[in-house]
Amino acid sequence: MGILNSVLRAIIWWDGQTYGTQLFTSRHGQKVGEDKDGNVYYRNADDSKRWVIYDGEIEASKVPPEWHGWLHRMYDEPPSDRPLPHKPWEKPHVENLTGMPDMAYKPAGSLRRTDPVARSDYEAWTPE
Repeated sequence: MGILNSVLRAIIWWDGQTYGTQLFTSRHGQKVGEDKDGNVYYRNADDSKRWVIYDGEIEASKVPPEWHGWLHRMYDEPPSDRPLPHKPWEKPHVENLTGMPDMAYKPAGSLRRTDPVARSDYEAWTPE
């Protein structure tokens, strides 16, 4: 199974870093910081490239807002050096759960609900 994992890692990009990314990171990457989810952030020596190595599945919505801003050059200093101030009304970051079976919006009367609500505004048509 170890050989299969090595082969898959060479070509699969959606579950961790590939060998190419690992090689580039080891040769050119300077670790800048890490978020609470274990994602690690890097930049090269002249700061012309910035990237993230995800902890587990590669999903862009797993990047917290402060690190997203740094990756996209909204500010120069990484949150590990200069944390962003948070307002008391801000909610904690949650990754995008769109498409997840348990998280999809199911309005009252939807057949997908586990507890369908009886609707009084709809009467099924039956042919005579």
